[in-house]
Amino acid sequence: MGGRTCKFWMVIGCAIVLAPARSSAEEGFDTEHIFGFMIGTDVGNVGEREFQTQTTGRFGKGGAAYRALEHEVEIEVVPLPNFRIEVGGTASLHDITGVPDIDDRRQFNFQDASLDLRYRLLDRDRAPFGFTIAAELHGDRIDETSGAKGRMYGTEFTLAFDRELIPNFAIGALNLIYQPEWARLEVGGISEKSSTIGAAFAGLARVRPNVLLGGELRYFRQYEGIGLGEFAGQALFVGPTAYFQLSERSRLTLSWSLQAWGRPAGSGGKLDLVNFERHQARMVFGINF
Repeated sequence: MGGRTCKFWMVIGCAIVLAPARSSAEEGFDTEHIFGFMIGTDVGNVGEREFQTQTTGRFGKGGAAYRALEHEVEIEVVPLPNFRIEVGGTASLHDITGVPDIDDRRQFNFQDASLDLRYRLLDRDRAPFGFTIAAELHGDRIDETSGAKGRMYGTEFTLAFDRELIPNFAIGALNLIYQPEWARLEVGGISEKSSTIGAAFAGLARVRPNVLLGGELRYFRQYEGIGLGEFAGQALFVGPTAYFQLSERSRLTLSWSLQAWGRPAGSGGKLDLVNFERHQARMVFGINF
């Protein structure tokens, strides 16, 4: 754990040193992309178009060899005021050995297609805080955890809030999350339904005109059934986030999270490595065109 943490902060430190320091940074924040695993309330201006790549890594399950990487390519457009549409496709890589209840596999596959819709109800420049509702719909042919083939459908509903804590210096955000999912695996024709609820908090501060540093804290509870049926497990993730405005058109976000506490149903353990991973990391690069 210590080695991964040191490497992360070494990357952040080098990026800060090498990041261009433009004195003409805009006043205030644009929170659309500054968070790692969370979302902000800004949705862009009418007519904006963006290309984005997002790489997410999930590592560690019960001391066994578990690595899952997802690389998503996305196109974002803002056709109407306060309304953003994003379409994307994801490829995944799984390298799994010796994880209980998951078959060993090493594979690379196209995983899913997704549609993300966001509508901003409150602009924090005109209200006490920003407020946006978001719905991401996805259809998968590969299970993101096990890598098994099948048909998976899910939606992630998010209520996002943010507010400037110190004008042009510090920003805070809250996400409330509900994720219902349905899956039918090819092997055995097994059908599964699950749901996850969560709350996430983030804070970022401007350390250079175009560099933000901070952290995110996320808590999740997973249940069997899409209606929050039988409790399956819970986990708390904490970790740093860094945002870099590379140029007027390009940006980079880096985030890493460690499962600091968790508990699967029926267990007195300190971590839930059945329903969640030990480490999660994300890198997002975007460019306007």
